[in-house]
Amino acid sequence: MSRGKLLNIGPKSSAWLRQVGIHTEQDLRETGAVEAFLKVKRASFRPSLNLLYAIEGALQGCHWQQVPSERRAELLLLVDAAEALQAQPKLGGKVREIDIEDYAAEQLSESHDQNDDDADQAEADNGIRFD
Repeated sequence: MSRGKLLNIGPKSSAWLRQVGIHTEQDLRETGAVEAFLKVKRASFRPSLNLLYAIEGALQGCHWQQVPSERRAELLLLVDAAEALQAQPKLGGKVREIDIEDYAAEQLSESHDQNDDDADQAEADNGIRFD
């Protein structure tokens, strides 16, 4: 990152971002929090999730601890989806093109469906049974 101070982005984070090709605030905005975090991670640095939240906070203009928990969960889901897609083998020599946000939404939907099934089962298990 350039010398200009960006909220939440300290010297170490700034150095990591520069080393993965993100030099300006505009570069960071164009890349987005998830992809910037993944670039740093893929470069064999060892960022914690705080970097992800710090980048998101910087882009939103708030302290990283003020990023809402719902948005943090969404960011984690997007990171997991992107990593899962990266781990998928090429199909017929071509990389499968899947939108990360569509994939994450599908995973979230499946998670909600599983939670509903678990709740139904718990309700059934707690019900009164007559033998």
